[in-house]
Amino acid sequence: MSEAGAKKRAGAGPDGPVLEAVGLSRSFGPIEVLSDVSVSVRAGEVHAIIGENGAGKSTLMKILAGHLAPTRGAIKLDGSPVELKGPVDAERRGVVLVHQEIMLAPDLSIAENMFLGREMRKQGILGAVFRQLDKKRMRQQAAEQMHNLGIRVQSIRQAIETLSGGQRQAVAVARAAAWGRKVVILDEPTAALGVRETHQVLDLIRRVSEHGLFVVLISHSMPEVFAIADRIHIHRLGRRAAIVSPKTTVMSDVVAVMTGALPSDAVVSAVLAPAGAPDF
Repeated sequence: MSEAGAKKRAGAGPDGPVLEAVGLSRSFGPIEVLSDVSVSVRAGEVHAIIGENGAGKSTLMKILAGHLAPTRGAIKLDGSPVELKGPVDAERRGVVLVHQEIMLAPDLSIAENMFLGREMRKQGILGAVFRQLDKKRMRQQAAEQMHNLGIRVQSIRQAIETLSGGQRQAVAVARAAAWGRKVVILDEPTAALGVRETHQVLDLIRRVSEHGLFVVLISHSMPEVFAIADRIHIHRLGRRAAIVSPKTTVMSDVVAVMTGALPSDAVVSAVLAPAGAPDF
């Protein structure tokens, strides 16, 4: 899908980001774990957020997905300020989080997991009165979603427990892509996978982006980030240190900024948005 097509499907404005956070801060009691962080997700891009353990990535991710409310700051969707009242509200607005721990029901089928909590009922009296599920329609739509994203399985009726780790992650991503009309946030999607399955999931992430969704990727793996990200948000000690392009920044410099061995202005020629600057 072209960039224009991606914007049309996701509802983004012609120039602005589909998801934007401005000046986010979050405190737990007297401890501020997130301080004045801004981030934006542009049309047709994979936006990676990296940082050491304890840097505040998870807090930022949970705020963007409605799991936490910011102490200060604002979130905008399609340029309009929104108050996310919880993950269900975020999903209703088209922002879906895929957790590192794959949250699927192992004894249910792929199709049943795709529609878990969003089951379709048969039309007419069978659905309205007798509450019968339209399993055929759910299987058809689940199969179409898997096919569109190039995910291969033996049968849409397979139980999740029969799938490999990579296939399970693919189903989780496909489910998020089906219901996240705007942004899919992926938390360490390859953490428990082998080399072959990791490549499959990375290919899937790129296909999700090409299908008109906007992807935020949280990862510790620098090779994976450099292989797939369009921009890299470097997070350090609760703040955004810089936003860089993997095309113009070497991996060692990114790691050095992330760990504090280098200040962000040491890679100023490659920095798109240093700390404190707007995230253009």
